[in-house]
Amino acid sequence: MTIKKLDPQIVWKNFYLLTQVPRPSGHLEKIQQFLLAWAKEHGIEAFKDNAENIVMRKPATPGMENRQTAVLQAHMDMVPQKVDESSHNFETDPIETYIDGEWVKARGTTLGSDDGMGVAAIMAVMESTDLQHGPLEALITADEETCMYGVNHLAADTLKGDILLNIDNETMGEFVIGSAGGVNITATLKYQEEQPEAGDVTVKVSLKNLRGGHSGLEINEGRANANKLMARFVRQAIIDDSARLASWTGGNMRNAIPRTAQVVLSLPQENLDDLKELAAYCQQTFAAEFRSVEEGIQLTVETIGVPDGLVPEEIQDNLVDALMACHDGVLRNIPSIPSVVETSSNLGIVNIGQGEARILILARSSNETMMEYIQEMQESCFSMAGMKVEYGGQYGAWQPNFDSPITATMVKVYKDIFGEDAVVQVCHAGLECSIIGGVYPKMDLVSFGPTLRSPHTPDERCLIPSVAKFWTFLKALLKEIPVKANS
Repeated sequence: MTIKKLDPQIVWKNFYLLTQVPRPSGHLEKIQQFLLAWAKEHGIEAFKDNAENIVMRKPATPGMENRQTAVLQAHMDMVPQKVDESSHNFETDPIETYIDGEWVKARGTTLGSDDGMGVAAIMAVMESTDLQHGPLEALITADEETCMYGVNHLAADTLKGDILLNIDNETMGEFVIGSAGGVNITATLKYQEEQPEAGDVTVKVSLKNLRGGHSGLEINEGRANANKLMARFVRQAIIDDSARLASWTGGNMRNAIPRTAQVVLSLPQENLDDLKELAAYCQQTFAAEFRSVEEGIQLTVETIGVPDGLVPEEIQDNLVDALMACHDGVLRNIPSIPSVVETSSNLGIVNIGQGEARILILARSSNETMMEYIQEMQESCFSMAGMKVEYGGQYGAWQPNFDSPITATMVKVYKDIFGEDAVVQVCHAGLECSIIGGVYPKMDLVSFGPTLRSPHTPDERCLIPSVAKFWTFLKALLKEIPVKANS
């Protein structure tokens, strides 16, 4: 059975179509062309705005013209993560899906249900001929996963809607009304490479098989960060075995907890056996420290050819010290809501080699002053290593509106349909609602969606029964969108 045959087919067939179109962040031309062509085929008004977003519009069904205009919103890009042995090219290859019990998964890659499920639901609403609803708009945004480009450049006259229904939450029955803000922190340093010592041996040390995860949703689960573990190993290798750093690559997305890291080291031949023993010791230590959280951590040593150059010793020591010292993980939870993370940072990407060091971090907080604090903390750490620190892609926290009319409507509709209470809460993941709310301050905003797990990792999966439940709820909700105030 293929996912196109799953219930409800109107949603799953569209999600299947999305899996066939490459759409990693930063490479959205194909998905934009697909969405515009799809809309034209189905007679739906659609255009690409100046911020690279796709906007669609659908008139109200007869008798519902006096309802408030609802904006269905999701992002078109996906996080490109894959297992080490995968040869998948996210810029050219379709995602290969399969059904595993109650879950839909992808073979060796991220599934793209974050936020392909939101886009598929929008497509289903737009093409459906048997729904009752007021005026509808769709906003399918660009590069949410990297810099929120689409909403950061959204014009104030693009949308006409009164209500924003963000379909980018990962738990069915949970309505999110607030989320953390975030900022990209980039530390860089250029240096002149030094030549390896004659007679030294060169090794490639690889750390892999970590779980990784979403740096907003799973940062509180105690998962290992490959860059932080590798820093521990490299520092000890420098101290014990006179190792010299040639290069370092770890992680590939700021908002994904790094699953792998790889370094190239040069060291005296007589210290090679000791370094291998250190790797075995660290692997055993890491496995013990992360027992019940990580399984199958591997730290391997492979002899390779001589590198082109090394990081100068003083710079190397400063960089490794900074990576050891920089904050990674949860800084604190919200004091008034102890179950929700308030402030965190993710040491997402480390690239060192060929004369340049580049370290990329995503920091998050729902508290403005704590956001300033964690930025200053990271800047202080890397400044001491002589690095230039810059900020970008900053977005503010989405402050919750506990009196949101649309949320109250959703809670009632959910209870009426399923006979159970929905959960209304805030989350630590960054959502586009904060920025959209800044552009449209009168808009009533809420986020929801079907159940996904482990987004931003190759273990990403979507719970099949939750999609049917979500679709049932969404159809009922559109029928109950409130009338306009002046009607």
